[in-house]
Amino acid sequence: MATAAIFSSLRRRRSPSLQAFLAPVDLTDVALIQTLVTISSELVSCFSTKSFFFQRKNFRSLIRKIEVFLVLLECLRDSGSPLPSTALLCFKELYLLLYRCKILLDYCGQSSKLWLLIQNHSISGHFHDLNQEISTLLDVFPVNDVELSDDVREQVDLMQRHAKKAKLYIDKKDDSLRVKFFYFLDEFENGKVPNHVELRSFFVENLKIKDAKSCRTEIEFLEEQIANHEGDVEPTAAVLNGFVAVTRYCRFLLFGFEEDEVGLGIGNQKKPRKGLITQEIADTFLSVPKDFCCPISLDLMHDPVIISTGQTYDRSSITRWLEEGHCSCPKTGQMLVHTRLFPNRALRNLIMQWCTAHGIPCDPPETTDTSADFFAAALPSKAAIEANRATAELLIEQLANGLQAAKTVAAREIRLLAKTGKENRAFIAKAGAIPHLRKLLSSHNPVAQENSVTAMLNLSIYDKNKSHIMDENGCLASIVEVLRFGLTTEARENAAATLFSLSAVHDYKKKIADESGAVEALAGLLRVGTRRGKKDAVTALFNLSTHTDNCLRMIEAGAVAALVGALGTEGVAEEAAGALALIVRQQIGAAAVGKEEMAVAGLIGMMRCGTPRGKENAVAALLELCRSGGAATTERVVKAPALAGLLQTLLFTGTKRARRKAASLARVFQRCENASLHFGGLGVGYAFAGNSAANRDSSFTGDVSVPMSMSVPVL
Repeated sequence: MATAAIFSSLRRRRSPSLQAFLAPVDLTDVALIQTLVTISSELVSCFSTKSFFFQRKNFRSLIRKIEVFLVLLECLRDSGSPLPSTALLCFKELYLLLYRCKILLDYCGQSSKLWLLIQNHSISGHFHDLNQEISTLLDVFPVNDVELSDDVREQVDLMQRHAKKAKLYIDKKDDSLRVKFFYFLDEFENGKVPNHVELRSFFVENLKIKDAKSCRTEIEFLEEQIANHEGDVEPTAAVLNGFVAVTRYCRFLLFGFEEDEVGLGIGNQKKPRKGLITQEIADTFLSVPKDFCCPISLDLMHDPVIISTGQTYDRSSITRWLEEGHCSCPKTGQMLVHTRLFPNRALRNLIMQWCTAHGIPCDPPETTDTSADFFAAALPSKAAIEANRATAELLIEQLANGLQAAKTVAAREIRLLAKTGKENRAFIAKAGAIPHLRKLLSSHNPVAQENSVTAMLNLSIYDKNKSHIMDENGCLASIVEVLRFGLTTEARENAAATLFSLSAVHDYKKKIADESGAVEALAGLLRVGTRRGKKDAVTALFNLSTHTDNCLRMIEAGAVAALVGALGTEGVAEEAAGALALIVRQQIGAAAVGKEEMAVAGLIGMMRCGTPRGKENAVAALLELCRSGGAATTERVVKAPALAGLLQTLLFTGTKRARRKAASLARVFQRCENASLHFGGLGVGYAFAGNSAANRDSSFTGDVSVPMSMSVPVL
């Protein structure tokens, strides 16, 4: 019987003809026979003229049996004789049997050559299972109780005898090719690059994969199997990743760097996740399935865990919640029986599949608990790493010495290789890709520029590569140039994301801010960029604002004004408030923010409607604004309408840090002239908020931490 794996695979392909086979079989004698005739005839006419590359003998044998059934059915239909009940039962079973035949034949017809080769034993077994079902059906079919001509009866008897004698058939030539494919994988596993002549013989002469387009099709089909992997298909995802890496290496080794069917024109890709960054891809980041989002952070969960109430949260978010002293479930309000966290492996599996299907890399979380075992199968095998390493060397050679078109293709593939895995990012940089990508940043070809800056972004995710990028002469300046004058929107956005990634290193924050035009361009992107562009810009500006020496530079470059303007923009307001909270710690920063007419109103608005973290950042910014901005600024904050009520609410409902900041801000007001007219009694509210004396003391020591939860996008 064809397995659920094959059925699931074909169901994902949404074959419309399958729906006809799911019709009810509670039909009259005549209608049932006619339905079976139609189905058998369709199978014979559809598949008898086809020639499968693999499973030829099994395929022809099955089609011949269906042809005999068609002759039998046509004979019974033409006779018009009533059928015995046992025959009707057999024909209803035949209906399902034909359905399973179509599933298997469609599966073989729609699958790629390499996938059929890998699954050779399994598929041969499915053909044998169908033969056994046919044999069983014929054993119980009342051939003597139905009206058949002698020649038809002879054909049925002959088919019955052959079906009984049939054994599992595995084509030796096909299987030798399968073994050869695994041999190439083993060679890479052992640190050896397979012989060029053997690879050409295998792919070109034996499999008839003769160009880059055919090779790309094979790669995409294997990647689809990994994306749709449901745990019931062998080999494992790690092994399949190895086969993908081997095939990708051969694609460039054997067929060079000419453009293939993926296309290099912006927006023209058949499969956007394989081509350039497009708006369609960017939108996938904004339409994450609700069940995949953490109820606390509202972001895609990286490491989902279950708490004692049965609710699921991202590990980092719920850990922070518990560390703040909460003893209840954030979603239900129930008290926690215990604080142990259990990995939600099933949900994590679904999230990883969704990420892979939408081209969103998802590296395993860095954790020391047993949940890490779940990712063992998804980690790249040594064969995949070594094959990718060999591919990277070919690509970098083209970046160095190839024609412009070849360089563009190579930059795209470098970017794709650097999407996942620190191993890939490490050896790509070590092999010397960064200097050549830096040169492409200045390309007049928008596709080459976009691919090169995105590859630089992906490489920068690996911490050790940050120094390689920053130390490369002119590289930072080239990234900033793309940010300022990039030929595509995506290129400018990815340049901003690269600066954010690089600024994770404290020593680089000042260097980035001092680069001519960098902060100005980030501020401009925050003002007029797309939703994703604004997110890239504000996260980069936040990182830069954490370095105290950058305050004056950010003021002069217009970043403060841009951050104030972003306070009312959904998706970036939280980070903007966090950056302002850091900037106003210094007097010049507080003075600059105080001059912005909408600054106080924007922060007040976030206290009213923002996220818990946004409210925390907003009250922290107002507190520091009062401390550093002088009496006039403090009075301006004190007189802000509705602030008293918002502070009172925050004292009881805010995060631990937000409550502490709100209490500190209340005491600042109480020290001001006429403060009692506006905020009398807030100190009592603070006491009821459950804050200790130690917390009250720490609130006067400049403890204005602005915790952020941001990750660098990998594109």
